Amino acid sequence: MYSRRYVITSLLGAIGAAGMATSAMTGEAWARQRNGVPIPESKPPVPRGARVAARPPAILVLDPGHGGRDPGAIGMSGTEEKDVTLSICQSIRDQLQRRSDIRVHLTRDNDTYIPLGSRVAFAHEKGADLFISIHADAAPNHSAHGLSAYSRSDRASDDFARKLADRENQVDTVYGFDASSTDKQTAAILIDLARRHSHNASLVAKRRIVTGMGKDVPLLDNPMRAANFAVLRSPSVPSVLIETGFLTNPHDERELRNPKSRAKLAQYLAEHIAPVTADLREA
Repeated sequence: MYSRRYVITSLLGAIGAAGMATSAMTGEAWARQRNGVPIPESKPPVPRGARVAARPPAILVLDPGHGGRDPGAIGMSGTEEKDVTLSICQSIRDQLQRRSDIRVHLTRDNDTYIPLGSRVAFAHEKGADLFISIHADAAPNHSAHGLSAYSRSDRASDDFARKLADRENQVDTVYGFDASSTDKQTAAILIDLARRHSHNASLVAKRRIVTGMGKDVPLLDNPMRAANFAVLRSPSVPSVLIETGFLTNPHDERELRNPKSRAKLAQYLAEHIAPVTADLREA
């Protein structure tokens, strides 16, 4: 079993090679790739007594939803989603700055509007092991409350998730791969393989974060859902969208509006996101 990082690196390298590797492959190698089995690279032996380089830190990219001219959801008391998400992401970053094994980047660190595609591109630029988009949306009904998490799926897990995604999405693009330099058949195979690896990693991340958070905060009914969120469409970076609550619910708005409650929520999120990110660096 080859690691997710090995597969993604191999795929990106293959695309950058403009498809030349395809023509040079042996029949066995091509069959292995078609069956989703990457070809291992031979590595020189490490001399006895040689120093092993320190493992680089895992990269976590946090995406505070909305910003600038886009306030996101607005609660009955005037709480704006863009302010809630930025505050939570900054608090998570501050919590994790104490760790040497994780490096945190924010797609925005102030009240700035950033297109969805640019958020995903930023995660690729930073070499993210995990991309987490933080939200506090308006729910389809005012009774909905509690934390929930979403992974990407072409088909929404339910009508609730579909409506949330429809509200968020403004673009419809596959981000992360420039396959223009290779033939269509090879590009399709490589992108599909990368998608499957990252999709599986996203599902595991979603489950672990929600299971952990469920011990600390109230959860939405059926808190693990899926929908076609544009911001989750990277084929190579495991991505999860977390709804910290819904500003359309009076209780959730009170909690998200309160700086102390928000900081506590961020602390819990940091505690549960950190091990997932570190494990993805190992994967």
